Amino acid sequence: MQETKQDAGQAAETKKSDDPAQNANGKEEGKSEAVQDENGSERQERPVRNNRGRGPRRPRNTEAKAPKKEEGAEGFEEGRQQEERKPRTARGTRGAAARAERPARTEKASRVEKNDKETGAEKLERAEKPARTERNARAERPAKSEKPVRAPKAKNVLADTTSKPKVRIIPLGGLEQIGMNITAFEYEDTIVVVDCGLAFPTDDMLGIDLVIPDVTYLERNIDKVKGFVITHGHEDHIGALPYILQKINVPVYGTKLTIALIENKLKEHNLMKSTKRKVVKHGQSVNLGCFRVEFIKTNHSIADSAALALFTPAGIIVHTGDFKVDYTPVFGDAFDLARFAELGRKGVLALLSDSTNAIRKGFTASERTVGKTFDAIFAEHKNNRIIVATFASNVDRVQQIIFTAEKYGRKVVVEGRSMVNVIGTANELGYINISDGTLIEIDQLKNYPDEQTVLITTGSQGESMAALSRMASGLHRKVSIKPNDVVIMSSTPIPGNEKQVAKVINELAMRGVEVITEDTHVSGHACQEEIKLIYSLLHPKYALPVHGEYRHLMANQSIATAVGVPKENVLIMSSGDVVEICEDSCKVVDHVQHGGILVDGLGVGDVGNIVLRDRQNLAQNGIIIVVLTLERYSNQLLAGPDIVSRGFVYVRESEDLMDEAKRVVDDAVADCLSRHVTDWGKLKNMIRDSLSDFMWKRMKRNPMILPIIMEVE
Repeated sequence: MQETKQDAGQAAETKKSDDPAQNANGKEEGKSEAVQDENGSERQERPVRNNRGRGPRRPRNTEAKAPKKEEGAEGFEEGRQQEERKPRTARGTRGAAARAERPARTEKASRVEKNDKETGAEKLERAEKPARTERNARAERPAKSEKPVRAPKAKNVLADTTSKPKVRIIPLGGLEQIGMNITAFEYEDTIVVVDCGLAFPTDDMLGIDLVIPDVTYLERNIDKVKGFVITHGHEDHIGALPYILQKINVPVYGTKLTIALIENKLKEHNLMKSTKRKVVKHGQSVNLGCFRVEFIKTNHSIADSAALALFTPAGIIVHTGDFKVDYTPVFGDAFDLARFAELGRKGVLALLSDSTNAIRKGFTASERTVGKTFDAIFAEHKNNRIIVATFASNVDRVQQIIFTAEKYGRKVVVEGRSMVNVIGTANELGYINISDGTLIEIDQLKNYPDEQTVLITTGSQGESMAALSRMASGLHRKVSIKPNDVVIMSSTPIPGNEKQVAKVINELAMRGVEVITEDTHVSGHACQEEIKLIYSLLHPKYALPVHGEYRHLMANQSIATAVGVPKENVLIMSSGDVVEICEDSCKVVDHVQHGGILVDGLGVGDVGNIVLRDRQNLAQNGIIIVVLTLERYSNQLLAGPDIVSRGFVYVRESEDLMDEAKRVVDDAVADCLSRHVTDWGKLKNMIRDSLSDFMWKRMKRNPMILPIIMEVE
């Protein structure tokens, strides 16, 4: 056995002399060892370092110090025999003792030392078949000039885990205006749309019934849209749904009363079967794509209003919807401030807050204060018929009117289509308590004395076709205003409706009616102190004011900074902005198509700016129609010009003006025919321009001019 080991050691010695690279790998790091060079001379080497697989080290010129070959061989054999006499179980002892005597080394040096502890036979075996270590693998890499075939690049997992998710907030309406509220929240393949409301036409939108938002962006990304989430049932939040759902048919989520009011609209447009609706209770959540949306109880001028907490990959985003903090609501629970505080402790990334009353100081009064005013008015006017005009959707207000009417023994008539629909729906769902026999039909009104009746009607905003407006102008078929009547205007005019409301009040006053407006209304929107409370509970990192004109948004910004939100973290958005938000930033990165689509009767979007301009021109200046008859081949004027005017001047009282206008047209036609102009389009333009210049010089007016040319053979 001893001879076998010696033979193996000699073989290892011979192998080491032939392969300098293996000699280097077999030496113990940090110690000198006597070896033989290629000439048979013995030399003393420096401590061996880890060459990291870079191949054999270039030998140094050590001829002056090289010992004899025999001495080196005897030293190697003696060291090998001493190593073999040591017990197998103590192979690591020498390395441990050496490590204790010298300073600590790196992990790479330790790997070299481990290789040095092998016996001669093990070294021989490893020399003949080297192990596939990481160091040797690096040594076998191709030269730099070679271009090895690489495997497909793996996904950078580290980059994915460290990158911060970014959610996009895209308001498509509701900013810098009152109405048409709609906001999209987007992340990767998910879009959730909050609210889908309409706006009422302005004075210059002649003939327009309503305005709905332009949702071209949603149509282009329709596969991402997971649903509409509605905060409450007011028209400026649900009114556009019947039109938008025809293009983007996705589920609609809301509270019970909100969904019921939406269903009333869907029935009118025959969309009940094709539209999915989902009722969500306060405190419940729905999962839409990668978002989870929670409904939180709030207060507003309509029952079942809700704020929304969107749990997104970027963080929690809270949308308040329209709200106020009412500690004594007429119906249902109070504002869920505890849930807001809990979300604040978890950490809220962004808050989108109602800004409607951000310019008003203090708190908004409770809805119950209006009930006290009603009680005082009913008590004072026991011998008068009382008519109350309010918003149809203000269920709590209607409830208080009914409570007061029942207290004083009066029958209640509900008038106005929207009022009848809302009260009927709220009564069916249990949001209004009405005693049996209190409600009567309008046809039964004549069966009761005036002092025993109350009318609840629409028209608080002076709408020309609303019930109260028709009563004031004497056009209502079933209700005639009497001098002894008392009218309560239980609302404040929406900005832009002041003139219409004043007109109705003046007409009522001319009929001898007493109109009461003081303390008959409280807002459904939070004032400054309530907005501060919400900011203080949620502690949002970013604030994005919504729902208001620009002055309202700026006031909300001031409130946010006053309660600790850095001014640079408050972003005033505009409709169409694409806001990208994450933990570290909130900024506008893009802008998408937005605006209003005009609805005129059954036509949606077929009335644009050009049509509106023509309507405005017709309304302001009227129209002049010029009719000519020309022979087709000779282009001779056979008849005319005949001039007809509508809305410009009365022709019979302006014959001189019309005669001059005809001469202007004759001159324009003669000039064109003399130059052989046969294009009737050019001829019409010449007539239009000449007559327009004449009318402006004479009348300083610019009517619409419509030339008509007839050809005969």
